Amino acid sequence: MRAGDALLAGCFVLIWGAAFNAAKVVVSDWPPLWALAVRFGLTAPLLLALMLARGHRLPRGADLLRVAGMGLLGTGGYLALSWSAATHVASGLTALISACSPLFVAMGEVLFLGQRMAPLAWGWLGLGWLGVAVLGIGRAGQGLGAGEMLGFGLALCGALAQGAGILLFAPARGRVDLWAASFGQSVTSALLLLALAPLLEGAPPGSAAPATVLALGYCILLSGVIGYGIMFTLFRRLPASTVTALQLLSPVVAVLLGWGFLGERLGWSDLGGGGVTLIGLLLLLRARVRPVERG
Repeated sequence: MRAGDALLAGCFVLIWGAAFNAAKVVVSDWPPLWALAVRFGLTAPLLLALMLARGHRLPRGADLLRVAGMGLLGTGGYLALSWSAATHVASGLTALISACSPLFVAMGEVLFLGQRMAPLAWGWLGLGWLGVAVLGIGRAGQGLGAGEMLGFGLALCGALAQGAGILLFAPARGRVDLWAASFGQSVTSALLLLALAPLLEGAPPGSAAPATVLALGYCILLSGVIGYGIMFTLFRRLPASTVTALQLLSPVVAVLLGWGFLGERLGWSDLGGGGVTLIGLLLLLRARVRPVERG
């Protein structure tokens, strides 16, 4: 990896990981659905400008429906569940659980898309789920409160929603410009959150602390626009498997930043289970670079 690509990769991991910590700051002051509605509402115009500057337009037909589906499930639905989870559990724990999304994707490819996995890949998939079980059992053994149980479940459902969105969008990935897809997903997510927030959270917040404004600005500009730009650049310069593997470092960053700046503490079962899951995901990714073809 060249020095410039390594620098971009480091920025990508840092931006992606710190997004969980920024979300924790926001939801400590604002209701999560209203916060996300504001985030997507302000991010969409920026993505529209970038899409038009590149001379691209939204896709049509089935591809547009796939972009909208990704927005409903993989972006809006995932973050609505993830940010709601962050109101109950540490941001590092939310990040570790959210990292389970590739496990759902791998299972969905086998169950719904008819793909096959090598026997070794099944073993690594099982290792990933074992890590989730260790994390969950460890938490239960500590005497989880109702709020923590809810947060754990919301984060896991968020990972499922993201995996479902990725599977839905997958057939259109090679045909749709990534900036156009990001804009379409943001608009769909904004509409979803604007519909859900008044129903579930009542009136919008009337004020914001300075830390909330800064954290929300981070989510809009850095993780919502710049982070995607870096990721798209890395996909052009590096193998897709390498970029996907880099994403697995984000929970590590979230855990460290949550500990250092937010005073969060995770138990050994959290760290051990999360570590096993990430190792299983990494090995699963490597085993599936050359998938077994159907005979």
